[in-house]
Amino acid sequence: MNPQAKLIFALSLVMGTTITISSNHWITAWAGLEINTLAILPLIAKSHHPRAIEAATKYFLTQSAASALVLFSSMTNAWHTGQWDITQLTHPMSCLILTSAISIKLGLVPFHFWFPEVLQGSPLTTGLLLSTVMKFPPITLLYMTAPSLDPTLLISMAILSVALGGWMGLNQTQIRKILAFSSISHLGWMAAIISYDPKLTLLNFYLYSLMTAAVFLALNSIKTLKLSVLMTTWAKTPSLSAMLLLTLLSLAGLPPLTGFLPKWLIIQELTKQDMAPAAITISLLSLLSLFFYLRLAYCATITLPPHTTNHMKQWHTNKPVHLSVAILTVSATMLLPMSPMLSSIV
Repeated sequence: MNPQAKLIFALSLVMGTTITISSNHWITAWAGLEINTLAILPLIAKSHHPRAIEAATKYFLTQSAASALVLFSSMTNAWHTGQWDITQLTHPMSCLILTSAISIKLGLVPFHFWFPEVLQGSPLTTGLLLSTVMKFPPITLLYMTAPSLDPTLLISMAILSVALGGWMGLNQTQIRKILAFSSISHLGWMAAIISYDPKLTLLNFYLYSLMTAAVFLALNSIKTLKLSVLMTTWAKTPSLSAMLLLTLLSLAGLPPLTGFLPKWLIIQELTKQDMAPAAITISLLSLLSLFFYLRLAYCATITLPPHTTNHMKQWHTNKPVHLSVAILTVSATMLLPMSPMLSSIV
């Protein structure tokens, strides 16, 4: 793709995100979401492969439906209350429609079916944008409207997201699909706490973005898309494979790594809110996703498969690992000692 075109799309993504997160009026928030959608479509379809075109088409249709629902929700609220302010969403029907719209945008269960397919058809760098940057505007809308939304509905969707995100990722062999189900599972954790402590949702999102960026960029630097190829990369970049192991375990939420911090705080807050059964359920269901993280980590670092693969062994190359990958992997594994400072910031 032309570098000038890439620059235009990147600037459009930044502009669309900035417009949405800084707006108070529903129309400007909707416009920012539309700019984001239109800017990411060429990045999804840039390889011109039929799979990429299919992914771009699916993404366009689902995001268009979600944007239409956002607009319909805000217009219904304005019709009944006369308010276009995002924080003044008070009409029950508008709240229900908006919950559905943001769930489609984020890929929460039961509106999650598009996300693994779109991620599978996208390049790794575009997949990173879809998993992090494109989720930020809907998360901010959820943050601003959280006091008006139904906590029971959100906690139900959260539990289903954590369950299905872990369960459907178990038998996958494509790494991008595994990371898509991982994203759905993490969004379940964010949806669970949004009604009780919205700032904790933002902290969770920031740390999730950090860890996901580390994994995507590490996989991009070793050019790996399938588990069978991942099994042979230990000989190519052993140090990066070792850091990928730690980053994946951090994404799974194991102590003493960074990913343990948001889960620990969320379980603590849910228990304070007398939601101990929900906290226990989500914690147990997250063991499903722990299984496929461990499988990824096992394939990345520990051993070759017992049978011969069709892939040629990849030996050491002199290509250095990019500095951003090094910084992100260190951040994605070693921020837990800073938890008092991070929790005081939010």
